[in-house]
Amino acid sequence: MTTLQDGTSTEQELADVLGAADAAAAELRSLPGAARAAALRRAADAMDAAAGDLVPLAHQETSLPVRPRLAGELGRTTFQLRLLAEVVEEGSYLEVTLDSPDPDWPAGGRPDVRRMLRPVGPVLNFAASNFPFAFSVAGGDTAAALAAGCPVVVKANPGHPAVSALTGSLVADALTAAGLPAGSLAVVYGEEIGRAALVDPRIRAGTFTGSPAGGRALFDIASSRPDPIPFYAEMGSVNPAFVTPPAAASRATEIADGYLGSFTLGTGQFCTKPGLLFVPAGAAETFESHLVSELASRPATRLLNDRIAGGYERRLAALTAHPAVTVLHAGASGVDGSAPTLLGVSAADLLAHHEELAAECFGPTSIVVRYASDDEALACARSFTGELSATVQGEGDDPLAAELVAELSTRAGRVLWNGWPTGIAVTYAMHHGGPFPATTSALHTSVGTTSLRRFLQPVTYQNMPQSLLPEPLRDGNPLGVPRRVDGVLTTR
Repeated sequence: MTTLQDGTSTEQELADVLGAADAAAAELRSLPGAARAAALRRAADAMDAAAGDLVPLAHQETSLPVRPRLAGELGRTTFQLRLLAEVVEEGSYLEVTLDSPDPDWPAGGRPDVRRMLRPVGPVLNFAASNFPFAFSVAGGDTAAALAAGCPVVVKANPGHPAVSALTGSLVADALTAAGLPAGSLAVVYGEEIGRAALVDPRIRAGTFTGSPAGGRALFDIASSRPDPIPFYAEMGSVNPAFVTPPAAASRATEIADGYLGSFTLGTGQFCTKPGLLFVPAGAAETFESHLVSELASRPATRLLNDRIAGGYERRLAALTAHPAVTVLHAGASGVDGSAPTLLGVSAADLLAHHEELAAECFGPTSIVVRYASDDEALACARSFTGELSATVQGEGDDPLAAELVAELSTRAGRVLWNGWPTGIAVTYAMHHGGPFPATTSALHTSVGTTSLRRFLQPVTYQNMPQSLLPEPLRDGNPLGVPRRVDGVLTTR
């Protein structure tokens, strides 16, 4: 485990961490799921027990409110560890598949073939700035990799180094106390140290949550290695939300209030913030006047740190200076932070200037887009290439809503009906991802139980002696995991 020294780790510390992770990989891979599950639960217990230290420290470093935000986020993080422990114990995530020998099988017969998913090896996790618990040292990426049987090296986010150090120490100690090998989890610090770790051949996969520029740069490094590795970057999203004419006519105020609460939540520092609200031109005045009235009383709140605040101010200045943009409500900025800003634009102008206007503004700003027809709304939906989420506010017999859902389902990892995208449930069916540029792999999620799949690779054993097979593949199913045997799902 590295120590925090002037904001960066030394090259020797990194070498020690990578060596320990590499040494731990084989032992961690061989441990039964029950052992890893027990370790995840022990780590969750350690974090819960230290909430009185962790939460105030996170507040001090990020300015995020203690309640409900940080206390709730810590609870979400430990719940996630325990949920993945259940998945590991149950065993179906291994996708164990056995085919018995069959000389009469078409295409030349069939040998004894047994397949399962196995851990890829040490994983490097670049922690996020806006979630000091849920997407940081012990957050979703780390939890999923550990559950899959992979050691984890975390590159701490510079926005909360002290809480990263404390979390890392608590979790690493809990893992080793539960019987996992030393080197199962470590934290390193510094941008150059992170890049050096990413190109080290002992790292077999990487994760990132942050800006498009940062994510793409790291993805390119991972891809250009002599031995390219998978790099799962979540890089932001504008998360378009569409209101159909029937929905606008029946519940404009309700929708506007929900939108306002969503785009201002957490000072707009959520990757799932609805950055664009598409409304029928005939209803735009109703939406805009209500939103402006409600925004008048919204106070300024602090952003995570000066770097993020500076980036937000630059992006907001570029948007407000654009000739197609109308400032509907200008939120004041100052020593107390930034108040919400609301902008407006026509759908025609958005389509004409999509690259400039439909890019993420990480902070408390959103844009109301006025569309003149159903066809124009659908053209706007088709203009997006990759989003984490997309929302449709519609009615059940609404033909435009059906077309929007169909279009957006090819462009977003999560499509919502009459809801708002902030707040991602940690559950079995969740997919938090999307086509590029939202992420570097639309096939995988960073939230939910299938997040383990990123850190597993398939291995098939053909005509292998029983003594050399991993336990889940042996006759008699000694671990009792679900298996597909000769095409039939069973527990035998």
